[in-house]
Amino acid sequence: MKPFAHALAAAIVVAAIPASAQNTAPTMNFDSSPNVLTLPADVYLGEVGGVATNSRGDIFVYTRTGHPTMSMATPRPFAHGGSRLFQFDRNGRFTREIGQGLYGFLFAAQVRVDSEDNIWVVDEMSGMVIKFDSQGRVAFLLGRKPEALQNPPRPAAGGGEGGGGGRGGPPGAGANQDVFNRPTDVAWDAQGNVFVADGRGNARVAKFSKDGVFVKSWGQKGATPGQFGSVDSIAVDAQGNVYAADGGNGRIQVFDNNGAFKTEIRNVGNAQAICITPGPNQVMYVSNSNPPNDLDTAGEIYKMRLDGTMMGKFGRAGKLLKEFGSVSAIDCRSENTLYVGEVGNLRVQKLAIR
Repeated sequence: MKPFAHALAAAIVVAAIPASAQNTAPTMNFDSSPNVLTLPADVYLGEVGGVATNSRGDIFVYTRTGHPTMSMATPRPFAHGGSRLFQFDRNGRFTREIGQGLYGFLFAAQVRVDSEDNIWVVDEMSGMVIKFDSQGRVAFLLGRKPEALQNPPRPAAGGGEGGGGGRGGPPGAGANQDVFNRPTDVAWDAQGNVFVADGRGNARVAKFSKDGVFVKSWGQKGATPGQFGSVDSIAVDAQGNVYAADGGNGRIQVFDNNGAFKTEIRNVGNAQAICITPGPNQVMYVSNSNPPNDLDTAGEIYKMRLDGTMMGKFGRAGKLLKEFGSVSAIDCRSENTLYVGEVGNLRVQKLAIR
């Protein structure tokens, strides 16, 4: 069978999995630890854009604090500006703030930690991806902040339509360059290539070398294979395949390392956060983050094989422990211990899957 025909056949098989597969998946038992993070008396979490851990178990949280950030165009602060990056030890005790006052910190989208314990921050409104080394020093930047940044509109908590009104470049900017329009996430392959979900304005995936040199990009607004309603989260498996959460179209699209479409996974609801575990037997966690038209599955997190087979589900929408409010990030360094960041509930939960 020719490669294109094989990919098309695989897409049809996976797409044929009915949405009801969500409801027939076994419910998994899990626990949530109370009071996971201990903050100083004068520091608070806002909307949690990202949460990640490093090899020592330290926890990093990139949060939208609402701390005023002065506009370059006007003397008044942004109404919703300001984000902060906090580090905690493995027991959840606050240890430091990284990048305090950094000009690229406007609206937290995500934080990830790579295999060398470098810390990567994605900021949706400054249009920047910032790499810190393990000591918290800026290593390099991808993207750039616009020269004249007006008071930006507040994006919807769970993403939604990207439109063309985001920051990080004019509508359509960055189709063939490293200019982002509301980026959402970042991931790497085993060779260190960097993949950016340029996600709610440009609706594309951008690939860079490990040194930050632009390689290529793919995707645009649309609903056909290789197009996106939005790219809300991204992950790369051990073989270098790229998984892009297309929440706007209710699916996860899978590409090879060069951006060729391979297949799609349709039984994921409004996929807003994905995470692939390390190790030889990888699995994927997917957050179906509060889909407004599907209250029966609102807030669930799914555990899946990489071929899209549903292994189980857990959680629901709500504000109590073991309930979720617009999950924006999942850290799955350990398959059975997850850290989940929530925009709606302004918190991080530590989950133990049983």
